[in-house]
Amino acid sequence: MPLDRTANIARLQSQAVWDLVVVGAGATGASIALDAASRGLSVVLIDQSDFGKGTSSRSTKLVHGGVRYLAQGNINLVRDALHERTLLRKNAPHVVHEMAFLVPCKSWLEKIWYSMGFILYDWLAGKSGFAKAKRLSAQECKNYVPTIAPEMARYGVLYSDGQFDDAQLLIDIVLTAAEHGAVVCNYVQAQGLLKDSTGNVTGLRTIDLESPESDQSPEAQIDIQARCVINATGPFCDELRRADEPTLEPIIAPSQGVHIVLEKSFLPGNAAVIVPKTSDGRVIFLIPWHNHTLIGTTDTAIPKSVLEPIATEGEIEFLLETSGRYLSKKPTHNDILSVFVGIRPLVKAKSVSKSTSKLSRDHTIEISKSGLLTITGGKWTTARKMAQDAVDRAILSAKLPQSPCITKDLLLHGSDAQAKSQWVAQNPALGIPLLEGYGLKPVDVVWAARYQMARTLEDVLARRDRLLFLRARDAIEVAPRIATILARELGKDDAWVDRQLLEFRELANRYLPPRSKM
Repeated sequence: MPLDRTANIARLQSQAVWDLVVVGAGATGASIALDAASRGLSVVLIDQSDFGKGTSSRSTKLVHGGVRYLAQGNINLVRDALHERTLLRKNAPHVVHEMAFLVPCKSWLEKIWYSMGFILYDWLAGKSGFAKAKRLSAQECKNYVPTIAPEMARYGVLYSDGQFDDAQLLIDIVLTAAEHGAVVCNYVQAQGLLKDSTGNVTGLRTIDLESPESDQSPEAQIDIQARCVINATGPFCDELRRADEPTLEPIIAPSQGVHIVLEKSFLPGNAAVIVPKTSDGRVIFLIPWHNHTLIGTTDTAIPKSVLEPIATEGEIEFLLETSGRYLSKKPTHNDILSVFVGIRPLVKAKSVSKSTSKLSRDHTIEISKSGLLTITGGKWTTARKMAQDAVDRAILSAKLPQSPCITKDLLLHGSDAQAKSQWVAQNPALGIPLLEGYGLKPVDVVWAARYQMARTLEDVLARRDRLLFLRARDAIEVAPRIATILARELGKDDAWVDRQLLEFRELANRYLPPRSKM
């Protein structure tokens, strides 16, 4: 089923009242749209940018229980996340797969300590189908991770967790929601809440940012009447909360996490490495991902959530220095291919901690006096459960038709590889790689535009494909060829292509380390 934006905008405008309108098409919002639509509710999902533009495409690519939450004693969060990990692998096996993680230990006591922790981790997971943890000798550590520094891995513990491509899974959730009847639209911006004479929320005022009159003129305005409005905007949720009640205190204490990407040679095997304790209180992961090495993440408190956060020199140096102690091949600034940053929507504690690593990753649901439902916090792995809780609350709050959640056993939209292969068989030119040594082909760009609602160069190179996250310089190099194909698919002119290239180059520079910006 193609995601046709024009058709979805028309559907959005054709219905008088919807059961739900969800603001924010990240992991939480998309999962809510899927949950609601699969229960038979009428639902609209909108985002001011692309699906997953923010935090949900910038994760550490793990489907996991959260090792550090176990160390903090948050047993319920870990148990729930491990249960959701099992469901995600079952419902999206084409995206979520098992990966082995090495915990390097310098002493026998460390090995005993960490192995006991992962025995508990496996016990909380129940009958998950993931391999159980085991203790390793120095040679076994080397067998799993050939580049591990011998002095840091005299012993080791090996455990299993899940890995995924966050942006791909998000698109598959959006597609599945659409297949169940949800109306999904990117580049539709919430402008304010609609309220009745008693002050209750009755819908949402929006602007179609792709309308020729998108300068907020009445022609671009779309009012969506809904029985319940759900604020699922993650680290930006306080903006809509304050549009509802200006005197509200913020509930988000944002923190940014930086990741760096290196060549595969730094981690040539199939196993990942976890550094279980660092100076900032987090764990650091070194992970094989899309034939590259991903290292992250930091945890730095920031004063305000922004759509395009920027890594600091200090954060990059921290990752290089920390990972370098565990690798025989030490990474340097010159080895960094890309840098990306995500913002965590951490929920403030009653007495706000100075360390964001200690703030809650549990999700919070709040219903205002006027009926606005806000859901925030949580993590990618638990997005399905968060959505179930949010829709349950919306049904009660807005007196919507009662129906059970079915997403525990709902298979998500699967791989499109076979359909693309058929296109290439009919037109071989679509299968010629656009960049030497990398798998992106014209068929992928055409498919992204026709079937996945890709509207910009960034949509294609950051989320439908991950080249910007993997090799920022190569993304800049191939951008003109992508823009030409995309313009043809979207019916755009040369001026649009020029604007796209200018905007994308400016964006891509943010993904280059500070010392090598173009």
